[in-house]
Amino acid sequence: MNKAILSEAVQDYLRQHQDAQAADMALRKSPFTSVSSSELAQQIDGRQRAAKKIAPWTLVPGIYYPEKLSLEQCSSVETGNFKASLIQAGSKLIDLTGGFGVDSFYFASSATKVWHCERNEALAEIVAHNFQTLGLENISCHAGDGIALLQGSKERFDYIYSDPSRRVQQQKVFRLQDCEPNIVEHQALFFSKARCIISKLAPLLDISLALQTLQHVKEVYVLSVQNDCKELLFVQEQGYEGDVQVHAVRLLPQGQQTFSFSYAEEQAAESSFGPVDAYLYDPDVALTKAGAFKSLGHKLGINKLHPHTHLYTSPDLLPDFPGRRFEVIAVHPLRSLKKGLGLRKANVISKNFPLRVEDIRKKFKIADGGDDFLFFCSLQSGEHVAIQAIRLPEE
Repeated sequence: MNKAILSEAVQDYLRQHQDAQAADMALRKSPFTSVSSSELAQQIDGRQRAAKKIAPWTLVPGIYYPEKLSLEQCSSVETGNFKASLIQAGSKLIDLTGGFGVDSFYFASSATKVWHCERNEALAEIVAHNFQTLGLENISCHAGDGIALLQGSKERFDYIYSDPSRRVQQQKVFRLQDCEPNIVEHQALFFSKARCIISKLAPLLDISLALQTLQHVKEVYVLSVQNDCKELLFVQEQGYEGDVQVHAVRLLPQGQQTFSFSYAEEQAAESSFGPVDAYLYDPDVALTKAGAFKSLGHKLGINKLHPHTHLYTSPDLLPDFPGRRFEVIAVHPLRSLKKGLGLRKANVISKNFPLRVEDIRKKFKIADGGDDFLFFCSLQSGEHVAIQAIRLPEE
């Protein structure tokens, strides 16, 4: 950490050039003898990345930005706030894999005390400076391995939080046991130090496999922002042996929308099928990742088009459906498409259909864009169709 970057002159320069291209800045000669052009570029790039995830931080003078990988991996305002809502006020939490400190920052808004652990000493120094700049007095920063700190601590915590790295020795890993730290291996240690464990896991992780390896899982949260699955959160509670509650959570500008179920409910639920009706529904990625394929239609009382076509339909508009809602314009049997739809441009979606989107566009000469949506899919009868629809705004 180059403290010369924090001088008033350098900070003024960075504010004046906050919208500059970082790559261009790196090629210029630095106007400061104690700060290189690459360091200036890193601060500009970091601020621009932070503006997309943690915009309130960029309004605070003197925030120091690390290398881009730390910002790429950090949480956003939306996901940070949500995680803070999972812990009780006045509790004590240790963040074993602190990183840039965004999660610790939001946990500190609820917890009495937060311990932030980071193995990268340079990053740990940056985080400690930023917490001080942000005026946080209830976070204790530790430069070192979080597991080692936990093993040597006599402290008992209410929560242990970790975000295991999916990149080990420059290689991506996919099994939970291969991530660092290995939270499967350390479960006994964790439960000897805390009553509750919260783990942030990769969106690509197989939820069912994780449930086979993690003990006492009480809840699983699947978080999405703008129909993009951002995080999986596994909450383990000491001694819990009941059904796992799964929550598909859409983090929206106007708040959040949650659909909850258990896998026992999903297994017992029976889908009802029917033809395409006046309205069509495309569930948010949080629902599909969570595996709410039958329980969604069952709980909402709407028909599905096919067991493997995850689209739903109803004669009357369902205003609070957790996903995109469409008004159906027409249903085109595949055989009639050979004559052309008369649509030169549309948003094409392939669901349980033998052709990929790019192949559909090429075959039927449909450009991307416009107001029309075309869902190429299979119906319960086995017929292949294209459903033409207009998207309805979120309420």
